[in-house]
Amino acid sequence: MKPRHKKLLAIGLALAGIGLIVALVLNAFRSNLVFFYSPSQVVAGEAPTERAFRIGGLVKEGSIRREADGLTVRFVVTDTAQSIPTVYTGILPDLFKEGKGVVAEGRLGADGVFAASQVLAKHDENYMPPEAAHAIEQAQKAQETVVSQ
Repeated sequence: MKPRHKKLLAIGLALAGIGLIVALVLNAFRSNLVFFYSPSQVVAGEAPTERAFRIGGLVKEGSIRREADGLTVRFVVTDTAQSIPTVYTGILPDLFKEGKGVVAEGRLGADGVFAASQVLAKHDENYMPPEAAHAIEQAQKAQETVVSQ
């Protein structure tokens, strides 16, 4: 093999290796990307059914139900316009309470119940996760538009 062919082969293999690495990194990034949806968007069918996503809003008053195993909790996440029943198995944050902001990550089941794998609660009296605050604000604007028509 001529030196010129060896050089072209080395360049070709290097480009193929770089291409493979880029493809693997992009695939890993895409599979770990988690989008946020409000309960109104989930009800409207905008949320994916085949992959995990986040929902956020308020924990509906009177909706928290603990099951006999002591770890499974059922509650409803609402943006004041729509509500999503949610189930979570695990230890909840200390600040998780009815009427307070929450963001849950998980998947929507065929029965319409959101199976959360992680639950995040608000930090203090003045803090609400930005995604949850925005979702509630959008839902309230949509309600005001409907009422004024």
